[in-house]
Amino acid sequence: MRVQSTCAESVLWERLRAGRLGGHKFRRQHALGRFVLDFYCPAMRLCIEVDGPIHDTQKDRDAARDAALASYNISVLRFTNDDVLSNRELVLSRIVTALSTP
Repeated sequence: MRVQSTCAESVLWERLRAGRLGGHKFRRQHALGRFVLDFYCPAMRLCIEVDGPIHDTQKDRDAARDAALASYNISVLRFTNDDVLSNRELVLSRIVTALSTP
């Protein structure tokens, strides 16, 4: 799956990898049970999902997935590909805020 990352995932990964965002370590395409998380910060139990257009038609499925992850005490932030590509600084700001919230 890493080879087939979307452009938005690749762009975001460049800002998250190697502790580049406030020293927080993220994993890419992290397997957790039956799920594969786009990006995951284990220290903060934060999952970041970058959603393409298909997610517009599966809101219920995504909500169920987020609830399942919440049962593992994992918070989920969702962004669209367009958000990442056109509002990158806003996306990063929201991630930083989530990382600083206990």
